[in-house]
Amino acid sequence: MSKNKALSGMDRLTAELLTPAFYEKRFDLGVRMPSLPVLEELMQRLRAVFFPGYYSFPQTWGRARKYHLSANLDSIYRLLAGQIENGYCLEEADEGIAPCRNREAEAFELAEKFMQKLPEIRAALESDVRAAYEGDPAARSPGETIFCYPSIRAMTNHRIAYQLYLLDVPLVPRIIAEMAHGETGIDIHPGARIGDSFFIDHGTGVVIGETCIIGRNCRLYQSVTLGAMSFPKEEDGSLTKGLPRHPILEDDVVVYSGATILGRVTIGRGSMIGGNVWITKNIAPGSKVVQHESTTPESGESLLG
Repeated sequence: MSKNKALSGMDRLTAELLTPAFYEKRFDLGVRMPSLPVLEELMQRLRAVFFPGYYSFPQTWGRARKYHLSANLDSIYRLLAGQIENGYCLEEADEGIAPCRNREAEAFELAEKFMQKLPEIRAALESDVRAAYEGDPAARSPGETIFCYPSIRAMTNHRIAYQLYLLDVPLVPRIIAEMAHGETGIDIHPGARIGDSFFIDHGTGVVIGETCIIGRNCRLYQSVTLGAMSFPKEEDGSLTKGLPRHPILEDDVVVYSGATILGRVTIGRGSMIGGNVWITKNIAPGSKVVQHESTTPESGESLLG
């Protein structure tokens, strides 16, 4: 094919992709929207706040620690405010509202409220690191869990996304959650409420739904699903949003690999849920739920078969 023919074909292709029918599908709204590269930078800066020395510049800290932290916090504040404002632009365009009204003041106000939550987020992450180190005999140091464990990666994103979700920040919390999902295989909706000292061992394939409530000192293994049993619909057939539809795990619950827990059920404090079980009913505190075995069950053990 000659160069001229190739260019002519490219012109036709360009014209076809620029037709109104293409844009009517809303693949390009023509408005500002959150930026993945900027949010990746934001997450890296936040990790440097929570885990200084691991994700920051240890050779330059020392006496300059206060300067570097202050400068980093200022960057986080400004980057986040810009992404919140862009989230409003996209949300308004999706809703058919004239997009990108002046929301700068509101975006900076929400960013400020989030910044005040940083000590709380850091304390929760410190408890998650301890839970990972103390709960896994393969972990040789807390630092190893910070660098290497997908649970800490995912929970860093989640604890940030959760605070933004509580502030009703548009879109940004979900993007941050999906960044961790793509990196780790752990899918946690930003609306899930998770207590301190939480650990996901291995992690791949874990799903935690929007309205889940998980207590303190809980542990999940790979391929656990905390999902919804059904999806109520409105009269027009659309899904009803925001209803509590995911499980509650009380304190000190352990759920082993492959278990599926569905609906607004409660797993009582101190219970152990064995691998590959399917649960749609409440479980009493202190229970042990396992697949049917040929051996005699222990006292208080529930067998599924």
